[in-house]
Amino acid sequence: MLFNSYVYLLLFLPISVFGFYFLGKHTKKSVSYFWLVGCSLFFYGFWNPIYLILFLFSLVFNFSVGKAISEKKESTKSIMIFGVVINLALLAYFKYFNFFIDNVNALFETSIHFEKIVLPLAISFFTFQQIAYLVDAYEGKAKDYSPSHYFLFITFFPQLIAGPIVHHKQLMPQFEKDDLHLVNQSNITLGLIVFALGLAKKVILADTFAIWANEGFKNVENLTLLSAWFTSLSYTFQLYFDFSGYSEMALGSALLFNIRLPLNFTSPYRALSIQEFWREWHMTLSTFLRDYLYIPLGGNRKGKIRTYVNLMATMVLGGMWHGAGWQFIIWGFLHGLGLTINRAWTKLGIKMPKLIAWLITFNFVNICWVFFRSKSLGESFLFLSKMYDVSNLGRINPLWGIAVIVGLMISVTPWSVARLYLKEKKWELSYPYVVGLALLLFACFLVLEIGRSNEFLYFQF
Repeated sequence: MLFNSYVYLLLFLPISVFGFYFLGKHTKKSVSYFWLVGCSLFFYGFWNPIYLILFLFSLVFNFSVGKAISEKKESTKSIMIFGVVINLALLAYFKYFNFFIDNVNALFETSIHFEKIVLPLAISFFTFQQIAYLVDAYEGKAKDYSPSHYFLFITFFPQLIAGPIVHHKQLMPQFEKDDLHLVNQSNITLGLIVFALGLAKKVILADTFAIWANEGFKNVENLTLLSAWFTSLSYTFQLYFDFSGYSEMALGSALLFNIRLPLNFTSPYRALSIQEFWREWHMTLSTFLRDYLYIPLGGNRKGKIRTYVNLMATMVLGGMWHGAGWQFIIWGFLHGLGLTINRAWTKLGIKMPKLIAWLITFNFVNICWVFFRSKSLGESFLFLSKMYDVSNLGRINPLWGIAVIVGLMISVTPWSVARLYLKEKKWELSYPYVVGLALLLFACFLVLEIGRSNEFLYFQF
């Protein structure tokens, strides 16, 4: 089910919220938990009910492993490792098996054939979240192992499909609050505002840039220098508005239940370095990679060379997490290289002008996104050759140039939903907010009615 669908907006979300507060007020708190779990499983199964079986197996398996860790005084590390290995094995099978077979066929000139494995929705996100849970349980950071709590922690639908990746300690204490089932006007107001802004980002901005990005990547052979740059920038803005829009709709949806999810974006395209970019882009994934991969590998504690190796390994594996293809590996490698160079440059103590630093960082990110979007490594290199083919300058529609400028201005503005979300104030659904929300939602519904809405990009990961 999509956040930007009529089913979600007009039926599923209102019914889920009403049922949550009604049951919380008139029954035990645990009943409202099971209501939310049931709603979340319906939300997940709406895409393809058959994968509910895999999802439920993953939930039961990881809950059982977590409980075993909590009850054992010895050998808990081996139990934790067993759980992590099984999670990674399932992820590897569904996400990388076909990629492995394709490379075996290419390398050994064989013709091994298996049916194409369909990637289950959200498997990367709920797998990482459960791996984090098992590690936290082993380290004593997650101590509540009741089935209702665990199932709610993993399935809570606002963050289920594409994050943010949430830790047990960030979410479950909020569900234990005494005032959880009291209607909080401030949370409802802010939730509606944040959700509406995220929806506008998705259906008005992201889906518009998607038209141009998709057209360009479908016709890479015919691109000129200018049209290649316009296409790459269109995808750069599409990806940002799409994923940050989704994340804000997740934040807004959760606030309707009096739950605050962690931020996933601030203003990453304003970054003056690649390190700063990763502090503001997909922040919960960056934190996960740091805490559960980079630091366990040794972080920066084992010398300069080892630090650079750890950075490279972390980003290459982060690239592989995003997709099964050499282009994702190269994308991760380039970001690892960028972080390594940035770290070495910082050690020199040399500062460059902010405008130059921004231009280098933004263009580096934009070029790397070409690998992220391309269907193959060959297409990536062909696209990049078009971006620097000065013999084929070409022309673009002036309106496209204006669109890129508008996208850039909106994405780099210092104001962001993050600032709104973090601002400590009591929100009231006053007349200006009602009018503004109504106009914004009307514009979004108008775009949806035109039929230009697309799935969120991160659903494929």
